[in-house]
Parts: sequence; C-alpha cells; structure tokens
Amino acid sequence: MAKAIEDFYETYAIPADSFARAVAFAINQPDDVDINEIQFRPTRQDF
Repeated sequence: MAKAIEDFYETYAIPADSFARAVAFAINQPDDVDINEIQFRPTRQDF
C-alpha cells in the first residue's frame, strides 16, 4: 500500500514550492478577481 501511495504522489503531486507560489499569486490578485475556484493537487513530499 505504501508503494502505491508513493507512486501516486510521484506521478500526480505538485512540488510544495509550486503550491506556495500559486497561493501567493492568488492572494496578490485585485479584489475584483474571484479566486474561489482554485483547486490544488496534493503536494509532493519527501518520504
């Protein structure tokens, strides 16, 4: 089971720093930009 989870994260997860940059970008948008529809994949972590 652990190998399947590791393979999932290796294949589909985005790096944590990419997640942080996307959040910072969204937060810095003008007030009239709707950021409620942003969806993120799991972040990639070192095992």
